[in-house]
Amino acid sequence: MTRQSTMRAAVLETHNAPLRISTISTPDIGPSEVLVRVRASGVNPLDTKIHAGAAAHARHPLPAILGIDLAGTVERTGDHVTQFKPGDEVYGMTGGVGGVPGSLAEFAAVGADLLALKPGNLNMREAAALPLIFITAWEGLIDRAALKAGQKVLIHGGAGGVGHVAIQIARAFGADVFATGSPSQRATIESLGAVFIYRDVAPEDYVTEQTGGRGFDIVFDTVGGKVLDASFAAVRRFGHVVSALGWGTHALAPLSFRAATYSGVFTLLPLLSGEGRAHHGEIMTEATRLVEAGKLMPRLDARHFTLESVGDAYALIRDHATKGKLVVDV
Repeated sequence: MTRQSTMRAAVLETHNAPLRISTISTPDIGPSEVLVRVRASGVNPLDTKIHAGAAAHARHPLPAILGIDLAGTVERTGDHVTQFKPGDEVYGMTGGVGGVPGSLAEFAAVGADLLALKPGNLNMREAAALPLIFITAWEGLIDRAALKAGQKVLIHGGAGGVGHVAIQIARAFGADVFATGSPSQRATIESLGAVFIYRDVAPEDYVTEQTGGRGFDIVFDTVGGKVLDASFAAVRRFGHVVSALGWGTHALAPLSFRAATYSGVFTLLPLLSGEGRAHHGEIMTEATRLVEAGKLMPRLDARHFTLESVGDAYALIRDHATKGKLVVDV
């Protein structure tokens, strides 16, 4: 196979500035890496924060190639890689933060342990929409909260990226799922099989209505702020609250009086620290299993973007004007 020595990439040189389309060298790979020809790059709200230099927990030194999620085809494998071969279609959460080049480029050098085989029944765009949101939802519900069949699970922000995937994971594991949202999101939430709860209803009211006052076994907060406080009031005795945005200051008394527990999810940690990277690949393998079993499907915005129009996708996210996950075709 002829090796392509250069590639096109969208490069961020100054925070908040337009990305510059550049021709740069195709990356080399190490013995435990694979070279992926990127076909699609998922766009997340976190990407816009990194672009603006506003994510203190997700610094990316400049100049930088953004793009946390990818789907593509293996071009080459390092000497120590045994689980993939050239031609394999793969996906994962692979870079775009912490100095690791991301997926807004024609090729990416990726640690093989971060990847999984793409589901055969998803196209590249659909696959690229899943990694960050699926890993976050899985870590919250399965790794932290140890979800079991028959439990009552409340997901705050059920129509969002993480939320709509969390509903599907919880249902796949046999839970009774409830989710908060706005009136305009009701149809989406109910179509996923969750009981809709209007987000402005007081916790004591929906706890009484939906659980007879007992509370939910698991509450997953994907919103943060006051919603996390509401989560502490909605969980049952000895239940568990998990948050993907637990960064504020909160009173723990409501949680403590229920003898309930709390844990946080920091999905970027393996990329930033090197710890737990293989587990991300394992989680994406679980995503493939659920997708191929017909139990998981990402919601995509129908609009298409290219490397040249990434800025338009970022603007839609900042304006809260999306209708599902945005994906860049590379």
